[in-house]
Amino acid sequence: MARVRTVRSLGAVGLVLAAAVTAGCSGSSSGPPAASHASSGSGSGSTTTAGAGAAPAPTESNPPGDIPDNQAYVAFRPSGGAFTVKVPEGWARTGQGGTTVFTDKLNRVEIATVSASSAPTVASVGSEVVSRLRGQVPKFDGPKVSQVNRHAGSAVLLKYQGDSAADPVTGKVVRDAFERYAFYRQGHEVDLTLSGPVNADNVDPWRIVTDSFSWK
Repeated sequence: MARVRTVRSLGAVGLVLAAAVTAGCSGSSSGPPAASHASSGSGSGSTTTAGAGAAPAPTESNPPGDIPDNQAYVAFRPSGGAFTVKVPEGWARTGQGGTTVFTDKLNRVEIATVSASSAPTVASVGSEVVSRLRGQVPKFDGPKVSQVNRHAGSAVLLKYQGDSAADPVTGKVVRDAFERYAFYRQGHEVDLTLSGPVNADNVDPWRIVTDSFSWK
C-alpha cells in the first residue's frame, strides 16, 4: 500500500509540474506578440510626432503679375534716340516705328516717341489722350491725370484700367492697371506706359523704370 501511495504521489507531482511547464510556455509565447504590439504602437507614435514637428518647405505665392524683387534691369536707348530708360532684363522685345514694347508673362512696358510742338499738360492728356484710349482699350475705365516729378523732371501721369487682349492659347482676358508717363523736351515727347494685372504689387519696379528715364 505504501508503494502504491508513493507512485500516486509521484504521479500527482508530475501532473503539477507538467501544468506549471505548460503555463510557463503559454505565458512566454504570449509575451513576444504583446511586446511586438507595443513596439509597433511606439513606432507609429514616433512617426506621427516627427511628421508634426517637421516644418513644411516654404512656398512662394506671389499674386499674378508680381515682378520679382531680384529682377535685374538694363539700359535701353533707341537708335538715334535722345533718351535712355532702364527696362527689366530678359523680357521679350518687339518694335514698330517709334514704339518699342517689352513683355514678360502678364506685364508690359511700352515706350513710344513722337514729335510734339508743345509739352503735354494735365488738361491735354485728360481730353485728347483719354478720348483716344477710350476707343482703343477694351473696357477703359477710371482715368486719373496728374503731374508728377521724376529724376528727369516733370511728367504727366495718366492712370487707368482696361482689359488685356485675349490670350491666343487660353483665350483668358486679364484686367490690367496702366500708368502712362508723358515726358517732354524740345519738341520730343516720350510716352512710357507700364501695365500689369490690377492685383499685382509692382509699385517698386515701376518706380525703378520711370526714375531711370533720362534725356541725352
